[in-house]
Amino acid sequence: MNDTSPMGLPATGLAQSAISARGLVKTFGKLRAVDGIDLDVPRGMIFAILGPNGAGKTTLMRMLSTLSRPDAGSATVMGHDLVQAPHEVRAAIAMTGQFASLDEDLTGRENLVLLARLWGFRGRAAKARADDLLAAFGLSEAATKQVRDYSGGMRRRLDIAASLIVTPGVLFLDEPTTGLDPNARKDVWGMIRGLAEAGVTILLTTQYLEEADQLAARIAVIDHGRKIAEGTSRELKAATGSGFLHVALADVARLDQAAAILERRLEHPVQRSAEGAELSVLAGTAKAANEALADLVAAGIELSDFSMGQPSLEEVFFALTGQPSLGESRKDDKP
Repeated sequence: MNDTSPMGLPATGLAQSAISARGLVKTFGKLRAVDGIDLDVPRGMIFAILGPNGAGKTTLMRMLSTLSRPDAGSATVMGHDLVQAPHEVRAAIAMTGQFASLDEDLTGRENLVLLARLWGFRGRAAKARADDLLAAFGLSEAATKQVRDYSGGMRRRLDIAASLIVTPGVLFLDEPTTGLDPNARKDVWGMIRGLAEAGVTILLTTQYLEEADQLAARIAVIDHGRKIAEGTSRELKAATGSGFLHVALADVARLDQAAAILERRLEHPVQRSAEGAELSVLAGTAKAANEALADLVAAGIELSDFSMGQPSLEEVFFALTGQPSLGESRKDDKP
């Protein structure tokens, strides 16, 4: 007999691909929102899709979850053809969107019991399934509270629990922690890891580069509808280059001047941190970095700190797409 988790999930996954796509295309008028994407996601893996808003992430997710029909290309999900067998695909997946799809007037338990009944569970079995999920997601004490009184993190946990009424082979998570505080985000991360360990394949999009770095075994970066890079976090960082110069300025007023000096000397775009007067740029070699630092000193720019090393995933993202962060980029790709 196979072991199962408290959520009723298989304890191990199989080696073959849960998702396999070749040349997927989706157009809206003249816009090619997804432009020939190939994808292979092994079973039991957390796989992240990163890209600026407008890159095609949500459109890709909608196609793979049968909510939108591809205009070209092919794909299978859990062995079922996306176009030829959409009902079989839907029976094998679950999806949680960016916003909770819960009835706020019902309690947490009532929401889950209702969904279980809709999935075919009968009275006592529906209540048992709801109670199992509430316990697994740490919501038993809040089971009888109306959802309107839940915190953002509790709502998100309940929303993910609702996706697991029937055990999915693949769980699609579209920006699962958007709007959550750091503690709630880490709670959701823990749940996502637990689902993957139990054998569920997870395909997620996220605005948070740290989230992909922490969770995903592999990451695909897409931009303008095309996949421009794929690999582990370590592989993507290594491919971008290890010689990144990081400098922190003592005087924020000199930020623009310092960035111009670094770009002139190193001939690479400079990324500015969201938190303060910090700059990072690909220097390549220690000699080039030393020359750039000397230029800053010659201009009378005082540094509070500097270092050289491997880029962060945020710097990789910037190097690949030219976008400073996911949250500050183009409009969303949804039509």
